[in-house]
Amino acid sequence: MSKKKIKVGSRDSVLAMWQTQFVIDRLLELTDQYEFEITSLKTKGDKILDVALSKIGDKGLFTKELEAGLLCGRIDFAVHSMKDMPTELPEGLQISSMLKRHNPADVLISERYASFAALPEGAKVGTSSLRRRAQLLHARPDLDIHDLRGNLQTRMRKMKEQNFDAIVLAAAGVERLGWQDLITEELDYEVCLPAVGQGVIGVETRSDDEEILKLVQLVNDKATTLCVQAERALQRHLEGGCQVPIGAYAYLEDDLLQLEGLVGSLDGKTIIRNRISGVPAQCEQMGSQLAQQLIAQGAQAVLDTIRTELNS
Repeated sequence: MSKKKIKVGSRDSVLAMWQTQFVIDRLLELTDQYEFEITSLKTKGDKILDVALSKIGDKGLFTKELEAGLLCGRIDFAVHSMKDMPTELPEGLQISSMLKRHNPADVLISERYASFAALPEGAKVGTSSLRRRAQLLHARPDLDIHDLRGNLQTRMRKMKEQNFDAIVLAAAGVERLGWQDLITEELDYEVCLPAVGQGVIGVETRSDDEEILKLVQLVNDKATTLCVQAERALQRHLEGGCQVPIGAYAYLEDDLLQLEGLVGSLDGKTIIRNRISGVPAQCEQMGSQLAQQLIAQGAQAVLDTIRTELNS
């Protein structure tokens, strides 16, 4: 008897394809009812590499094409990096599964210097993230931060070609591709709080596809889901797309959910930061509550200024 074929949507980068195959492999360990076929798509964010992400000014830069494939039935589910997911999804779609979180930290990669602290004054550092830029400049106002776009292979190549002293990437991607030996230093959360959902693979489905919903739930990690829901609620309340300097990290400790969040100015001079803890079942309320605390500390004015700067 032939098995039902499930079509899985993925971005076409090496890392995205690795993540998609990882999800499929986990499912194959848990069920033998299906066979899987990957449909790779190039997203807008993958095509426009000569412009800073913040200047493109479009939410869903790495997800819209996959979501269109879901809505028209070309694919049955899509695999994403959760840090790329907008907080508002198209009607009829939902995040139905999140796999256990990988290392959420940011890492420094440098062929010249042994640590972040060892970077010389005026060191040329590359990152595609405003969140990283704000925090790195807060810790080291002397650094010369440059925009660095492209997939991981491209960024590693540009580090050499464009003479960067260091670049900063997400640990999860580097480690998933087996490049952990290239990591110079894992940055402490006090230096660089992660992006919302960083290190987490998410699975997006149609809301009414009960068979696929049941299937992808097999690989869902409940603790990770609660933590990322808290982070995404914080982001949603602050109206921060992935290109606004918002950091957040939630984790479970002694049956409580700990959530830390921050908003930073583009020049790094202002970092507004706070944390709360609470019952995991209240994860979304906690995200909204922490966002309100950050706003009370002045985060809204910082975000308004950033949006004005990015739109000008």
